Amino acid sequence: MLSRKRNERASTSHDTSLIARGTVIHGDLRFSGALHLDGRIEGAVLGEGPDAVFTLSEHGHVQGEIRVPHAIINGPVQGNVQVSERLELAPQARIVGDVSYSTLEMSAGAQVNGRMAHQTGEPVRGELPAPSLNEAEAVPA
Repeated sequence: MLSRKRNERASTSHDTSLIARGTVIHGDLRFSGALHLDGRIEGAVLGEGPDAVFTLSEHGHVQGEIRVPHAIINGPVQGNVQVSERLELAPQARIVGDVSYSTLEMSAGAQVNGRMAHQTGEPVRGELPAPSLNEAEAVPA
């Protein structure tokens, strides 16, 4: 019984991985939980799971695509960035590529050289549908 509780706790923890300065990874990187990058990745960065968080420091660098649910970017990226939930672009963010996001926070000084596209999801709660023409009544002028 105790081992079952320990296993349940381990599966829900949000471990953070750190890729330190001076480390270079050639190839795609898949992660879950949180990843903090101070080094360099030459390949895709792919976050698995709805809670995956990618943080790129001002010392880090990504040359390749980033596809994650949550991202905080404060360094250079050469490649497309696709964030399904929340994207934060800090002052030192420099992106050369297209950016797709659901929620965006962009600080003064952040730069994007590419297209920015808001991902449309569900309609905003509380939004009413447009009336159909059949239901509309003519109003005399």
